[in-house]
Amino acid sequence: MRQSLGRGLDALLGGQMPPGATGKAGMQKISLDKIIPNRYQPRKVFKEESLQELAQSIKQHGLTQPVVVVYDGGLDKYELVVGERRFRATELAGFTEIDAIVHNKLDDKQMCALALIENIQREDLNPIETALGYKSLMQKFMVSQTELGEYCGKSKAAISNSLRLLSLEEHIQKSIESGDLTEGHGRALLMVPDMHKRDALFKRILGNKMSVRQAEDAAREALSPKQKIKKAKSPDTAAFEQSLEEALGTKVEVRQGAKSGRGTLIVHYNTNDQLDMIAERLKSKML
Repeated sequence: MRQSLGRGLDALLGGQMPPGATGKAGMQKISLDKIIPNRYQPRKVFKEESLQELAQSIKQHGLTQPVVVVYDGGLDKYELVVGERRFRATELAGFTEIDAIVHNKLDDKQMCALALIENIQREDLNPIETALGYKSLMQKFMVSQTELGEYCGKSKAAISNSLRLLSLEEHIQKSIESGDLTEGHGRALLMVPDMHKRDALFKRILGNKMSVRQAEDAAREALSPKQKIKKAKSPDTAAFEQSLEEALGTKVEVRQGAKSGRGTLIVHYNTNDQLDMIAERLKSKML
């Protein structure tokens, strides 16, 4: 069930799913050669094996969920809004038509939001595609991590952890996209701030086929003595700090205690006015 939605997406999507229609929508059978790809498709990788499996399922059971398209009168074509994987698999299955929900009019922002949200909520994007989807939604529609998390059914820490993957070097991101590394490996690499040490660890992880736990242990070993004294924070703790800093507008530290489950939360402020602002923000979250 849909949860609360930030004002940016709420205004855009009009409080309904499938959202965004500014004209009447209806179900039709459409010739596949009349359909063109979505300009805003967030998915960059379509695995052939997975498409073949879906095509076989469509042959046996038919298409269980229609695609969504919008009609382009200038081209006399239907542009895909969501469902490109189903569209491709239907082609592979040898069909010439596909069931589609047709919208008469969607603007560019609505099409982009629909494509991103549908893929994110289906949870079949790779971690980098998901992170880029989150980033695009936040930038285009002024949505906060909290609002996006509520809408997609994710915690704010999960959104933050996902976005942090985009700070990794491009070649590391490509390895996560291809499936050579998992999101957990990426988060372990983020524990190492030095770019050269991080790259060396990246090569070790691939060469030795390390598990995520082994990668995390190796990341801690790669830290300088000074960093080791400070104790490397786990990716979850770092994400929690970041999310609190964004919410409160100031530096936040989590210091874990000697006993599991105990520690200290430190919220920094520089002026009494800033302290008042932090207090107001905390009160607003509790109301």
